[in-house]
Amino acid sequence: MKTVLRLLLASFALATAACAADSNVKLTTLDDRVRVEIGGKLFTEYFYKGATRPYCYPVLAADGTSLVRDFPMKQTEGEETDHPHHRALMFAHSDVNKVDFWNEGTAGTKFPKGRTVHDGFMETKDGAAGVIRVRNRWVDPDGKLIATDETTMRFRGAGDTRTIDYDVAIKALADAALVLGDNKDGTMSIRVAQWMTLPHKYQKKDVAGAGHYVTAAGDRDAAAWGTRAAWCDLFAERNGKTYGIAIFDHPQNVRHPTWWMARDYGLFTANPFGQKDFEVAAKHPPGKGDYTIPAGGTLTLRYRFYFHMGDAKAAKVAERYADYATGR
Repeated sequence: MKTVLRLLLASFALATAACAADSNVKLTTLDDRVRVEIGGKLFTEYFYKGATRPYCYPVLAADGTSLVRDFPMKQTEGEETDHPHHRALMFAHSDVNKVDFWNEGTAGTKFPKGRTVHDGFMETKDGAAGVIRVRNRWVDPDGKLIATDETTMRFRGAGDTRTIDYDVAIKALADAALVLGDNKDGTMSIRVAQWMTLPHKYQKKDVAGAGHYVTAAGDRDAAAWGTRAAWCDLFAERNGKTYGIAIFDHPQNVRHPTWWMARDYGLFTANPFGQKDFEVAAKHPPGKGDYTIPAGGTLTLRYRFYFHMGDAKAAKVAERYADYATGR
């Protein structure tokens, strides 16, 4: 009996070690990116050079299926090529002291287009959770400093789920207030793969789509756009499997629950700074939703991306949000 018990304990220990190895996160820092692997498989890469802002691309489900659009990082046949500033998974806003950090070139607002520039790593750490902490400088087209941030990303994997905790501490300069302007273009964003989109139009043609939105408040599909909720989930079927992406708005975030810019063509964004655009019926005056960080002050925003299998109910999105909201 003791021998059998020892064998069972040894088997359990080996299985536990194997599970831990399967979910271990390894980071590899390269010249322009940090490669993030979970259980020896690529999950994403954090690009900190080569674009107007940092971004994560690709973003892969546990089985290797890509969940984000390839464009503009690369051309893929049949993929839509609108909005070239939508770089997979990114954080940016379109009106920061009247500088646009979201759009590029002549697109979007009339404001000059800024850049979010990598200013150094504070931490990179492997383990059960991979951690990347960076400093960024927000500059206008002439290189003038507008703001800074400290961003922390935590990457985890367990079974067929993956998560990214994305925390951004935006810092106003010591001698000037920072105004995050009321505009729908922003802020915590992912541009999903073509097959995850809802039915929509592209270049005046109808495009079929298998995707569905649902929010914590129960709004679905097109009705989710511009509404407020603690979380929003997008899911779609591909090759007999259903894949999902949920974004969680931390309960301590400003203006929680946030508004959702949940576009049918695949832009999926949490934006606490677009009140006049999202609440059009209320006829808010321009600037109603502006948010001011005082000189020398800091605003911290926290989000979690939950990549899962199944629809929102099957993946227990509401329960996983409750875990997040209580610090798990």
